[in-house]
Amino acid sequence: MAHAAPTASGRHHRRTADTAHHASRSAYARPLLAGLVYGVWAAFIERQTGPVDAGNVFYGILCGAIFAGIMFALARIGPRMRREAHATAYGVFLGVAAGYLHSLTDASVLRSTVIGLAVGVGVGLVAFYRYYTHED
Repeated sequence: MAHAAPTASGRHHRRTADTAHHASRSAYARPLLAGLVYGVWAAFIERQTGPVDAGNVFYGILCGAIFAGIMFALARIGPRMRREAHATAYGVFLGVAAGYLHSLTDASVLRSTVIGLAVGVGVGLVAFYRYYTHED
């Protein structure tokens, strides 16, 4: 006698307009928040214990906007890339960003490069591990 197989009703979720709207809001919120933090951090380092002036504010806005724009572009383009290229792109992006922040502290070019390489390799390896283990 044959038995009917149980259905897996909880496995398949349909995307409604509400969840798609929430995902798009999140896609904008993460890069904006990270860009805000990066811009404030860059402006704070650039200020070097002096008074806050309009130049520092505009510098922070510029750095934050560039960081957020690149991060948003990587979030949009990245899923279409192979996992190796996707992980490399995030590693290069965050390595350059960290090296640039370190160069604002008047450190040597060699030290800023080493810091950027260390951060980039670390982020690239972690991103590759994440994309490799969460492959569809």
